[in-house]
Amino acid sequence: MTHMKNWVVAALAFSAMALMSCEGRACEPDKLATKYPGLAGRTIKMGLDPETPPYAVRDAADFEKFAGSDVELSKAVFECMGIKYEYMPGAWAGLLPAVNAGQIDLMYYLYYNPERAKQVDFIVYMKAGDGALTQAGNPKNIHAEGDLCGKRVAVGLGTVEEAQMRALTKTCEAEGKGAVEIMTASDSAAGMRLVSTGRADVDLDDLVLVDTLVAQQPKVLYRAYSVIADTKIGIALKKGNDELRNALLEGLKDVQASGGQEAIFKKLGVATDLIIPAKALTE
Repeated sequence: MTHMKNWVVAALAFSAMALMSCEGRACEPDKLATKYPGLAGRTIKMGLDPETPPYAVRDAADFEKFAGSDVELSKAVFECMGIKYEYMPGAWAGLLPAVNAGQIDLMYYLYYNPERAKQVDFIVYMKAGDGALTQAGNPKNIHAEGDLCGKRVAVGLGTVEEAQMRALTKTCEAEGKGAVEIMTASDSAAGMRLVSTGRADVDLDDLVLVDTLVAQQPKVLYRAYSVIADTKIGIALKKGNDELRNALLEGLKDVQASGGQEAIFKKLGVATDLIIPAKALTE
């Protein structure tokens, strides 16, 4: 808990620094009404899961405040463009449906794929890495994906990792090995609990999140292996919200050009080699 509190304090302290970075780039927050008149006077709602460090967490001193790389990056973009905003906390599994239903305007850190792009528009800004979270000491001797045959594997419901495990279990069975016992979790915190209590052998999740959890609880958790993928990660917005998409893309490009995203990632322990140039993907 002490590690988490210290991490949140550092993240919040860095927030002001991140927002100040707009002074050295082409931010024009006073021109929002001219460039994007439909956004003037609106308050944009961003959904987040506050149990996903280092991306989003609650401030231990103030339950209503949030910190993390998604929070700091989004603040920098909103402030650059002059957009009013508020954060709407919720369970991870409910964020994408909330975007589609118009209950929130956007979410950060969603894996892009063409099927999802039929539902929402994306602005990608980084690529993905996966980590295999297991118990400290690695009692099941797991070192690569092939070691998951016959194991109990927790994955997020509807995630890329779930699809990967469904494909892997077919391979395992074809090779005469035990099938993967897939355990779906509603969010990252639930997957971590399955591992820490021994109900799952492995939880497959975002690499940075896995490494953060291991650093916080080294006597309980261990990273068995990792994989850097070419999968893109981005902001997800409801289709048809072109004005907001264009404004956020402009702001994110400015933040990247100023070195703001790199500075945020370095400060909060996210690998900067995961950053990719901001780009809108609508299909």
